[in-house]
Amino acid sequence: MKKKVMVVDDSRIVHKKMAEFLEGTDFEIVCFCRSGEEAVERYPEVKPDVVTVDIVMPGAGGMAAARKLRELDPDARLLMVSSLAYDALVDEAVAIGAKGFVFKPFERPQLLSSLEQAVK
Repeated sequence: MKKKVMVVDDSRIVHKKMAEFLEGTDFEIVCFCRSGEEAVERYPEVKPDVVTVDIVMPGAGGMAAARKLRELDPDARLLMVSSLAYDALVDEAVAIGAKGFVFKPFERPQLLSSLEQAVK
């Protein structure tokens, strides 16, 4: 049974690349949200195994969305995705409860490895 992935990112390019990278794997994108607000709204109905969350998005950013998702479900498995590689952001993501951090631009092995770690 495939693991359900919710992608939270305002970039259609990221969505397309993730879908391409997950083809033929144990993961499938079941929901694509373009904002943190949409992710918080849709999470309860989708019940994903893992959520990839971009940090910089219009509206509530990824960190705020991650906090709200963890409030909804303390066991939510979050994987932060960003081109921002600041130690403070990584530390904040870990403090929120993120299971990992994927830096853009990402490659398929990095994404798959991070997703596998997040669902363990």
